[in-house]
Amino acid sequence: MITYTSDPKPRLTLVGAGPGDPELITLKAINTLRSANIVLYDALVAPEILKFIPDRIPSIEVGKRAGKHSYSQQEINELIVESALAHGHVVRLKGGDPFVFGRATEELEVARLNGIPAEVIPGISSSIAVPASIGIPVTARGVSESFWVVTGTTREGILSADIALAAKSTATVVVLMGLKKIHEIMALFAAEGKSDTPVAVIQNGTLANQKSVVGTVESMVRQLTEEIIGSPAVIVIGEVVRYTDHFKLAETYAGCSLSAATMKL
Repeated sequence: MITYTSDPKPRLTLVGAGPGDPELITLKAINTLRSANIVLYDALVAPEILKFIPDRIPSIEVGKRAGKHSYSQQEINELIVESALAHGHVVRLKGGDPFVFGRATEELEVARLNGIPAEVIPGISSSIAVPASIGIPVTARGVSESFWVVTGTTREGILSADIALAAKSTATVVVLMGLKKIHEIMALFAAEGKSDTPVAVIQNGTLANQKSVVGTVESMVRQLTEEIIGSPAVIVIGEVVRYTDHFKLAETYAGCSLSAATMKL
């Protein structure tokens, strides 16, 4: 364990920046940024949010974007400790919520092992906010009584086994970091007899350049070959997708089946 005697006293705060839209960060998160001695932030944090960091405060981009990792998790852990000992209050700014696939537990553990006090400021998770941004509720009375939030890709780079379990349920299924596995995901739902189940894929959710494609389990892979959708993207599978106006509009097209319809935001 590293010991410290420096002043101010080292501490760590993990802060959720929300789903993307800078107006969806919480007031407590903003106040915490203003109290930081150094900020380590994720790649997907909006530039407007970074403006809340005082000019005199150093800030370092450490977060990961698919295929463009600037720091390994081990390097981030080491930087947290080094920054706390050198500067005092470290704010680790993460997209969404720190406890939803944010590796927060690993960073809290390294702080604890080094005697650094730590706390968490929750953020609005993209798993809820991004579907809501195009009118999709993750639950709806009489339609969906629960929802799963599943990572599309595990640490080993393979499809999460939990998606196969989720496909057997009647719940809404929200898949994060799963766009590259869309073929496999749709195949699992089709195997459960859910080819007609509505699906939405939403890129850059809550941002000005947000884009979405809606269809069904049967049609989605084909639709994504016709439309350019990239990461970060959220996949929503379930009857609640019917609530979005994009899906309703698709139904009105004369001679156009729901499974063949593509709508973009």
